[in-house]
Amino acid sequence: MPTAAKAVAALCLAALGYLASEMFKTLMPASTYFGNFSTYNAIIGAFVGWIIVGTRAGRGTKDAIANGLTGVAALIFWCVFVHACLEMFNLSMKRRYDGPVEAFSAIFEIGIEYAGLLMNPMMISTLLIGALLTGYFSEYAARNWK
Repeated sequence: MPTAAKAVAALCLAALGYLASEMFKTLMPASTYFGNFSTYNAIIGAFVGWIIVGTRAGRGTKDAIANGLTGVAALIFWCVFVHACLEMFNLSMKRRYDGPVEAFSAIFEIGIEYAGLLMNPMMISTLLIGALLTGYFSEYAARNWK
């Protein structure tokens, strides 16, 4: 059932996903082609905000902080997983893998490589501040807009 907390959480995490994606682009070489990278991450953020953060809103301020951190952790996981799967698919179309098991294990190798690129103080601080704001705003929406 749609609620204000779900809508606010979806908007917050979509915005955070888009902002973090734009910041991530500055960490990569200038010749890197991103395509719809930021848009995909914003869509993933909206789903994560709606499903994970929005359904758990309204339990108090301490839980709002934990809820925001959980939502951002899920956002990072799903974004890294989706983009690792897309990269594996692109490499498998170029016949870089000998079989499906090697291609499946490459998803995790690529994901670990991508997650390592996120270990930047500016990215970490942006994601932490976004987590706190997302938790607070979704909690506020759950309490005041029923």
